[in-house]
Amino acid sequence: MDDLKRVLLIGVGLIGGSVALAIKKEHHVHIVGYDVKMDNCQLAKKLNIIDDYTEHIEEEAVKADLIILACPVEKAEWFLEQLASLPLKEDVIVTDVGSTKSRIMEKAENYFNNGIPFIGGHPMAGSHKVGPGSARAHLFENAFYVLTPSKNATNGKIDLLKAWLKGTNANFIIMDPKEHDLVTGVVSHFPHIVAASLVRQVESHASKNDHVKYLAAGGFRDITRIASSSPEMWRDIVKHNQPVLIGLIDQWMSEMNEVRQLVAEGDNEGLFHYFNGAKKYRDSLPVRAKGAITAFYDLYVDVLDKPGVISDITTLLATENISITNIRIIEAREDVYGVLRISFQTEKDLERAKESLENRGYDTYISM
Repeated sequence: MDDLKRVLLIGVGLIGGSVALAIKKEHHVHIVGYDVKMDNCQLAKKLNIIDDYTEHIEEEAVKADLIILACPVEKAEWFLEQLASLPLKEDVIVTDVGSTKSRIMEKAENYFNNGIPFIGGHPMAGSHKVGPGSARAHLFENAFYVLTPSKNATNGKIDLLKAWLKGTNANFIIMDPKEHDLVTGVVSHFPHIVAASLVRQVESHASKNDHVKYLAAGGFRDITRIASSSPEMWRDIVKHNQPVLIGLIDQWMSEMNEVRQLVAEGDNEGLFHYFNGAKKYRDSLPVRAKGAITAFYDLYVDVLDKPGVISDITTLLATENISITNIRIIEAREDVYGVLRISFQTEKDLERAKESLENRGYDTYISM
């Protein structure tokens, strides 16, 4: 890729912007962005995420060597249809970054029956933050990046896309679209539904008792953090993975009925085995690996209530050139150690911060 290649990025947000930065890290390319929110394009250009932007994808699509659909899954389907009607380059690669694969792969097979290779993609990392301002070249480092090639995608084209995406430093996996949707439904999509439902339940009780909201600010807020993700994105994901999610919801309701019976009977042994089984399996899950749901790099610090302590901590981290994304005093901490929770963008920053603070005499904890 020594010649100046052209990339068309449709959707200039967190994921699309991070992919663009990763590509720029490895290749000398010209990236043109398109977004329904023109502010995103303008900010992305200012941040050097893209080199230019357009309001007319038709003009850029026919010149592109790589086209990335980084928009919500339903919009991606619409753009696929538009792209299929254009005289694209013979050697162009079209890919997406959506969280569901079966439906878009089916559409791609129908639209691109002229030999254009569509390779579905799902980088399994992200953030509760949105927009190009949060994009990072290292966002997908060591994360799983699933590829679901269409029939037109040869091994050579798959390898070429991996070369384009080398800068992500992700772990590529080839999967069947249906298998992908089942696996991500189990470990990502369904947990988001559960998190949202837990929040809705707390909301219904909080309207009757003010204490509920304040006491939910600790561990409950942490375990339901994924419920803060984009409502538009999750609406589309649920619609696209509907058959899988209906089955999982039915299984969940059956499981809850069994738990209800254990609770109603006060079954000592049954309740212990239920919680112990969950603990054992949860503790067996990989700690360092990146999974379908974004890991949170949180450090808990024990601090005394005295003037200047938070300033001392933030100054120390700034001196060590360690960037923090959030800092908060934990009031309801029945299930966590530490008074102060500091969030970092990477595991490396978290480990450096832990070492620096402990060298200064602070007690720190990492929630596993």
